[in-house]
Amino acid sequence: MSTEADPAQTPTTQGLPSPAVTTTPAQAVPADGATAIRPVDLTLSFGQRPILSDITTDIRRGAVTALIGPTGSGKTTLLRTFNRMNDRVTGYGHTGDVLLDGRSIWHPGVELMALRRRVGMLFQRPNPFPMSIMDNVTAGTRAHRMVGKSEMRNVAEQQLTAVGLWGAVKDRLKDSPFRLSGGQQQLLCLARALAISPEVLLLDEPTSALDPNATESIEALIRTLVPNLTVVIVTHNLAQANRVSDRTIFLNRGRMVEHGDTKQVFEHPAEEETAHYVAGRFG
Repeated sequence: MSTEADPAQTPTTQGLPSPAVTTTPAQAVPADGATAIRPVDLTLSFGQRPILSDITTDIRRGAVTALIGPTGSGKTTLLRTFNRMNDRVTGYGHTGDVLLDGRSIWHPGVELMALRRRVGMLFQRPNPFPMSIMDNVTAGTRAHRMVGKSEMRNVAEQQLTAVGLWGAVKDRLKDSPFRLSGGQQQLLCLARALAISPEVLLLDEPTSALDPNATESIEALIRTLVPNLTVVIVTHNLAQANRVSDRTIFLNRGRMVEHGDTKQVFEHPAEEETAHYVAGRFG
């Protein structure tokens, strides 16, 4: 059971057995301190249709990595693979591997709930649980039995303060989160994700449904998370990718076209295809 519910998951995918997948375990390598996640010869598909093919790259530890590319390029599918959020989606399959600190995320000894504690996720639209504001923040800490009941309010205060929401909600912790604005709900969900102290945080277009002020708040917060946390963000907003990320991976037509330091990718791309995309000529 994941402590972070997926709002995109439909009843047709819940409770289904995991689809058959072909994992070709990569040669496990010791964590070198520089790489948090490493896809190796990774191909992702739904049914017979490949979404991404032969992806090998490094997600640098303690940095923000942006996944950019046109709609349908496989950004979200790749992101959701990093904590196995796709596993129960009908037709999903993969070959190749993803290493987290040098170990396959599909290794038989990897427990899914433990993986998702290490690799948390924030979705495109806010998805508060139908419980109080405080219980939302502490849901993961309760599920993982990280602290005692008497410490829950401290956890809530610490995380809500970290995301800049404490002042607005400290007197209404028992209220429904659905009375909060969209931006506040997204901050609440971020506080919930951070409360379980993940090593990696996956962000799937976290500001696409928010107004400019809320977007600015989220972006500023993302920059405060590193280098203590590794962040991977999917965004269609090229200006946002340029503002918040240290590294950028450009995906297009089922391929990884280019990856490298964000400044290099945007200002001195190695591939003409990348140059056309970051200049807004397609996508």
